[in-house]
Amino acid sequence: MNHLKKLILMSFILAGCSGATAQDGYETLLAMSEEIRDIAQPEEVNGVPDLSTDAVAAQRAALDDFRERLLGLDTTSWSVSEQVDYLLVWSKMNDIVFQHRVMQPWSRDPLSYLYQFRRIPYADVPETPEAGAALSEDLAAVPVMVDNAIQNLTQPAGELAKLAIFLLDNFDGVGQGEPYRDNPPEGTIGWFRDLCGRLDAAGSDLVGDCRQATAATERYRDWLADNLDGMQASAAIGADNYNWYLKHVRLLPYTVDDLKAIGKREFHRYRFNYVLDRYKNRSLDELKLTQSAEEHEQRTRDAETKTRELVEDLDLFTIPDYMPETFESDVFWSPRAATDRHFWEELQFRNALNNHIHASIPGHRFDGEIRRRLENPIRRTHGESARAEGWATYLEEMLIQAGIADDSPRVRELFYAALIKRGSRFFAEIGMHTNEMTLAEANAYMMDWVPYMEEDLGRYDLVGYLRRPGLGSMYLLGKTQIEQLISERAFQLGDEFDLGEFHDDMLSRGVIPLTLIRWEMAGLDDEARAVWADVVGTPFPAAD
Repeated sequence: MNHLKKLILMSFILAGCSGATAQDGYETLLAMSEEIRDIAQPEEVNGVPDLSTDAVAAQRAALDDFRERLLGLDTTSWSVSEQVDYLLVWSKMNDIVFQHRVMQPWSRDPLSYLYQFRRIPYADVPETPEAGAALSEDLAAVPVMVDNAIQNLTQPAGELAKLAIFLLDNFDGVGQGEPYRDNPPEGTIGWFRDLCGRLDAAGSDLVGDCRQATAATERYRDWLADNLDGMQASAAIGADNYNWYLKHVRLLPYTVDDLKAIGKREFHRYRFNYVLDRYKNRSLDELKLTQSAEEHEQRTRDAETKTRELVEDLDLFTIPDYMPETFESDVFWSPRAATDRHFWEELQFRNALNNHIHASIPGHRFDGEIRRRLENPIRRTHGESARAEGWATYLEEMLIQAGIADDSPRVRELFYAALIKRGSRFFAEIGMHTNEMTLAEANAYMMDWVPYMEEDLGRYDLVGYLRRPGLGSMYLLGKTQIEQLISERAFQLGDEFDLGEFHDDMLSRGVIPLTLIRWEMAGLDDEARAVWADVVGTPFPAAD
């Protein structure tokens, strides 16, 4: 049976199991999975998220009720796959609980309000009445969003406030999803002014609305700056809260200390390989930077072709027929490439393989296409970064070992430079959240230790890690989990083990914690037992 047939069969098995024990409550679990996604979304008032004290309290009460009902489901007769889905719903719920217990973005995170309106000025000048009405509504919402921020931010973290001020006033050197410009406006305020100018030049009657929105963004910046001295400086959550998050949300039987040990080992292993490759290649010419958008596009397409050919030659996994013929790149051409490159541009403009493998095929975009077609509704909508980023990062070194760069030794250096960067996130993220590093110190550390690293991309990354604990450390943790599971599965199956079949099987189970994939796929339940004890607190259902 080829890989694709096995993948399709596995999807049907996972979907089919949902009806096997409906009488025991699995159908209830499916409904609750939909319900928790609804609870996670704040109510809106005139298109503006309601993050008021009353709205937050109502969400918390809904969570308390949801937890009692979830705990009341009897899962003892469910299949392993259904019990895995049960833990996934706990994870979704606990993620919201963690927001209430610890993160409290409505009162602590100025960026959460900035991100409500920062994309509005990227709009084109409306060409239809419908588009004009939509933009008018968006612009009218900005002053309300700013008023809500000023009212709700009762305990803002200074680190996050400084970042919000920076992004309001500055282009961050990386990009925040804005339309491409050779010389982009400076920050969100600059983009609002740019929109007002474009509307004015077009004779639009929305100029007044745009200027009011611009004034609101300026008022938000000024309020943050005026109150900065009275804010708690650090956005750190502390080791105890970080450990709770790892267990109850990420469903990982690990602690901060475990992550540090794994990170230290992997980080220095990658640096060793980088140093060794640089030493071996010292007599070779350095890779040449791409010189034009056309050359960048051709290099990207060549990289994708090379990847597909290696995957098919070695039968590493199935590329289903529904996959696009080509995938977008995560790094786009910019004239800045001649003089001012961020980290990923330094790599991608030397060779397109690494980033395209990680972000496109067979990484995130490829992975996402498979997930969107899963029959299981819980898994089709579940995302978990240790599995998602772990897979994409695993692919980098796996394909290096498989020979993707055998004809270009210098390219290996770029792969290990990328892995060094991902490894540095362990220390930077954990250091910030345990108050061992400030954000500035974490960024300086990354720039010191990571080849090609610079301030802009470091800042961009660290913003995400402060706001989403665990995100940075999941890349390498997930990679090591996949490598461990391959080793264990190969030991179980002996000569019958097939790496391509393993990859197809793993991908077919969804973007869910590898702790649960290991239990379901290999029957190894030691980690799942620990997770169940921490998360649910009832006897492990497969104990007998």
